Amino acid sequence: MDTSVVNAFGLLLCISCLLLFLAWKKDYGGRGKLPPGPAPFPIIGNILQLDLKNVPESLCKVTKEYGPVFTLQMGFQRVVVLHGYKAVKEALIDHGDKFAARGSIPVFEFISQGLGIVTSNGERWKQLRRFALMTLRNFGMGKKSIEENVQEGAKLLVEAIKQTKGLPCDPTFILGCAPCNVICSLIFQKHFDYNDPKFLYLMKLLDDDLKLLSSPWIQVYNNFSPLIHYLPGLHHKLFKITNLQKKFILEEVKEHQKRLDPNNVRDFIDCFLIKMEQEKQKPQSEFTIENLINTAVDLFAAGAETTSTTLKYGFLMLLKHPEITEKIHEEIDRVIGHDRSPCMEDRIKMPYTNAVVHEIQRYIDHIPSSLPHAVTQDVQFRQYLIPKGTTVIPLLTSVLYDDKEFPNPHQFDPGHFLDASGNFKKSDYFMPFSAGKRICLGEGLARMELFLFFTTVLQNFTLKSLIDTKDIDTTPIDSGFSRIPPSFKLCFLPYQNA
Repeated sequence: MDTSVVNAFGLLLCISCLLLFLAWKKDYGGRGKLPPGPAPFPIIGNILQLDLKNVPESLCKVTKEYGPVFTLQMGFQRVVVLHGYKAVKEALIDHGDKFAARGSIPVFEFISQGLGIVTSNGERWKQLRRFALMTLRNFGMGKKSIEENVQEGAKLLVEAIKQTKGLPCDPTFILGCAPCNVICSLIFQKHFDYNDPKFLYLMKLLDDDLKLLSSPWIQVYNNFSPLIHYLPGLHHKLFKITNLQKKFILEEVKEHQKRLDPNNVRDFIDCFLIKMEQEKQKPQSEFTIENLINTAVDLFAAGAETTSTTLKYGFLMLLKHPEITEKIHEEIDRVIGHDRSPCMEDRIKMPYTNAVVHEIQRYIDHIPSSLPHAVTQDVQFRQYLIPKGTTVIPLLTSVLYDDKEFPNPHQFDPGHFLDASGNFKKSDYFMPFSAGKRICLGEGLARMELFLFFTTVLQNFTLKSLIDTKDIDTTPIDSGFSRIPPSFKLCFLPYQNA
């Protein structure tokens, strides 16, 4: 390597270390009013005290010594962690406005530059989130029209599964297609054939994106981004993939611009383009092409990636527990039969299936640390003072795995959501979509998709494992940003009563 390059890198590293040390001194000089926490090392903070392959589990261990509200220094930033239902509810719901900002996520911030919904704050976040919710509702989210869309997606999923002819298959791709197509119909007004090269390309981008986000390397990047941003690493591959996603969406936007008709609004992109035209005279308008592209990326992440992972993990859990699958089949036979498609009205008559879907979401704990929040002002929280801008992690895994609300929380048991009479039992501790002002805007759609996709598939198929069920490993392969299920194969056999 050229000597000048080595010298420049060495100088950059020294300056970065100095800046980190000064930031560390500044943060901890007046730490007395912050919640307690383990003493951080200079520069690296508490990072060595955590398992980057399973950060949520590490955080749960810290609470045993420092209580339900504690402080960590995660590399360059100070973080307050909330453990347990009471602390999470008190912050996100009881003091929702004060905890409504998005906390620092360096990898997302570089990708979006603060645009879109996920990483934005203030007026931009309020306007874009309000617009997205209103537009999606206008296109049927929470209504009968979107239910018909999801039902159609479920039928296409069944047809795709039939093509496996009962042979062993990895269900990852097939299960990812259905929710992705629903989002495509809302954003692009397109339903892709599962073999469409363009659709295959989009699916690969989304799948690669989620795997990289959950890798330990990205956790390291988020804590030390000023030091390692320009170094080789998986973060550059992630940036490339997200840029390709943006390019994919930009091409769709350009097509929409060519044939935009305000009297015939077809999808989310059309609505956004019309809003852009209405606000083109406003110099500070948030309705720009850049915000449109980043908002669309956010919607795919919220509405496609998370649902497809839940479906895959869910079928793995059902494969592991055939006695549970059998009970779902019995309820489907009794309530729906096989002469019509499942619908959302069936859910109230199917407490066991509803409980299973909830238990899948609870047990897999898909986004265990949620997305970080930040306080919008200096906040007096319990006996502590949390300074404005401090990143706050609501540890959702501590709520979903609360052993008082869910006895034997590490056991997969639909009974966690059933009362003594077998009726469905709601729980305030059920927070897979987070809670408060930043709750996932696609929650209603995701709940509908999960119920309809699971019931429609099991109405038509039974699941056969290739190995003894006691040997099926359900341990996630990564537990960073999200929990990624292990790869597995199964056979979808025609259900005999169908």
